[in-house]
Amino acid sequence: MSFSRILCIPVLLAGLCFADSKPPRSTTPAILPAVFAGWKVSGDPQISQNPAAADPTNAALLREYGFSDFEGATYIRDDGRKLTIKAARFQDASGAYGAFTFYKSPDMQNAKIGDQGYALNKRVLFYRGNILVDAAFDQVSAMSAAELRELADDVPRAPGSAASLPGLPIYLPKDSYIKNTSKYVVGPIALEKDSAPLPAQFVNFAKGAEVVLGDYNISGTPATIMLIGYPTPQIAAAQLKEIEAAQQQHLLGDKPISTRRTGPILAILSGAVSSSDAKNLLSSINYDADVTWNQNTYATRRDNVANLIVGIIILAAIIGGMSIVAGVAFGGFRLAIKRLFPNKVFDRPERMEIIALHLSDRGGGPQDSR
Repeated sequence: MSFSRILCIPVLLAGLCFADSKPPRSTTPAILPAVFAGWKVSGDPQISQNPAAADPTNAALLREYGFSDFEGATYIRDDGRKLTIKAARFQDASGAYGAFTFYKSPDMQNAKIGDQGYALNKRVLFYRGNILVDAAFDQVSAMSAAELRELADDVPRAPGSAASLPGLPIYLPKDSYIKNTSKYVVGPIALEKDSAPLPAQFVNFAKGAEVVLGDYNISGTPATIMLIGYPTPQIAAAQLKEIEAAQQQHLLGDKPISTRRTGPILAILSGAVSSSDAKNLLSSINYDADVTWNQNTYATRRDNVANLIVGIIILAAIIGGMSIVAGVAFGGFRLAIKRLFPNKVFDRPERMEIIALHLSDRGGGPQDSR
């Protein structure tokens, strides 16, 4: 072996090592498009898996909601306008919805963008599936909302069950509710930042709890309703006993608290409201267990009534044909045996005897008994 060939071996091995050491390409689709509704991205977008890149102050809270990655970009139009967008992706739609409720404020106005959106002056906040988007215009036009709706259609969709929203918020009462004050909480950090009437130690997120908060104005008195959802009614009942025991020991502060359990949901009302008002509002919260069956109800080329009828006709023809074949086979077998073995298998004389009464024959009458 020549010296040049010997020298090539370590070079090839080093090349293979470097090839194997390359990081794998990410299969996660980009959050923001390069172009939408006449807006073009300017420069390279900021991409990070660190929640501090999205919000340095509330990085731990975003992680609690299941933060996955962040993408920020600046868009420009031909007329010189500028749009700054921050988009955070979460593990599921519940996380994006929870972060959305944390960032929204009561002074925001409803905006029909994405799954739900709010706007205030030049800022628009909305979420679509498991992606939360915060957009800031330098100049707002009559088409700004329509442009963001097109952006909401361009962001990637959450796969499968990750697109499902939590069901607990629908149990918040509508009467006396102060708009845009609901908060969805899945951990102790958000619970503390939202000033919940119950500390995290009595909620016990380790048992799979989720929380919804809402502010109310009951006969001119401010109050807060806190709904705590648990996986089972048994866990909710045990947790209610702990809360009532802590209330008797004055461990929950000086604010009056009224409690009620309905199924796996604990309803807690905090505020100086009358006992009758508290009872009426809490009694309007009733858990309803819905059993659903996810089944497609649309007609396809294969699943429709015409195919069902054709299938029934084909099945009837197959059964009829099998009956005819079985009858012919049985009859042919019997005839063949009778020809090959006459009076030996079928119709044997000893088995063909028939008892006859001969009623037409005239015989001697019975003798007179006298």
